[in-house]
Amino acid sequence: MCRLATATMPIPESESFKAAKPTVPPTFDGVDYDDNKQLKAAQDSIIREQWVQSMMARLIREEMGKCYYKEGVNHLEKCGHLRERYLQQLKHSKIKGYLFEQQNYVSEK
Repeated sequence: MCRLATATMPIPESESFKAAKPTVPPTFDGVDYDDNKQLKAAQDSIIREQWVQSMMARLIREEMGKCYYKEGVNHLEKCGHLRERYLQQLKHSKIKGYLFEQQNYVSEK
């Protein structure tokens, strides 16, 4: 019996992808709002993370549809793991933007 190696293969990334890849975490913690580059990088990373979550939900939904079609009347017991995963992912899949998370309070003097 042949076993496949469980080691993950490295994913090749092009130079243009690496240049556009965000280098900041998807949060506004520690962001200087006076530095436009830093602020825009944080906004972009938040939007990217929301799009990733949305696309993950789409992929799970497509796999669930394939499973429902393949299993037919047994889909309730055979595809339950995908259904639960999809319902959990729906909580994070809405693209809300960055304005709510961007808490820019000016201190009163």
